[in-house]
Amino acid sequence: MTQWLERLQGLWRSGLSAAVEIFLLFLVIYLLLRFLRGSRGAAVLRGIFLLIFVSFGIVFIFASLFELEHITYTFEKIAALFFIALLIIFQPELRRGLLRLGLSPGFGSVVQASSPTIDEIVQAATHMSQRSMGALIAIQREIPLTAFIEAGTPMNAEITSELLQTIFYPGSALHDGAVIIQGTRIAAAGCLLPLTENPELSKTLGTRHRAGLGLSEESDAVTVVVSEETGRISLGVDGKLKQGLSPDELRKELTRLCLEAVEGGT
Repeated sequence: MTQWLERLQGLWRSGLSAAVEIFLLFLVIYLLLRFLRGSRGAAVLRGIFLLIFVSFGIVFIFASLFELEHITYTFEKIAALFFIALLIIFQPELRRGLLRLGLSPGFGSVVQASSPTIDEIVQAATHMSQRSMGALIAIQREIPLTAFIEAGTPMNAEITSELLQTIFYPGSALHDGAVIIQGTRIAAAGCLLPLTENPELSKTLGTRHRAGLGLSEESDAVTVVVSEETGRISLGVDGKLKQGLSPDELRKELTRLCLEAVEGGT
């Protein structure tokens, strides 16, 4: 009876251990897929899973059963280099994740949710939308955008709807670049932002939309994009693009996102 109980207890412990391992493995894969969702790395990761299943799964097991030593040896060496290849393939995604993990709380400045700055941005975007003036406005939250600001034209000016419209007026020397906002100031204009390489993005979207989405993939910045072709207002955040927003919807989203940044900093 005692031996039977000890054996049952051992099976229960081994079963519990296996369940914990499966859960942790599932959690890691889920978080990885969620982190890469909507980015170029998601499609690459699906391809890697397929490669592992076909080559390292079927072929390696087949070679092991029939003792094909040369094939087994080759696969073992390839597996040793596999993790280095992952670091190279997912370099942009890893850089973004490490940047967010290494960010100190409260670092950087954000647009206060109660500030009239949001109203100025919405008012400018509305007027430019009605006139089909292309525009790209990036709002810094917690992750600093210093590198992009330094590459643009420094301004350190108060945010007004009139100034934003003047910057993006067709023919202006700065209208093709992006405006970066820090707190309640326009830090710089004519800034060049990284373009997204998301293959799932519609090919009808132009450079402004790709730049706005690209910055939101590499940082926690919020980008406001006004289409020069259609006049539609879009909002980029966390690697996603919300298109066709009304002025009220834009104001609501900016207020929510800036409030989240303020609360996160505190």
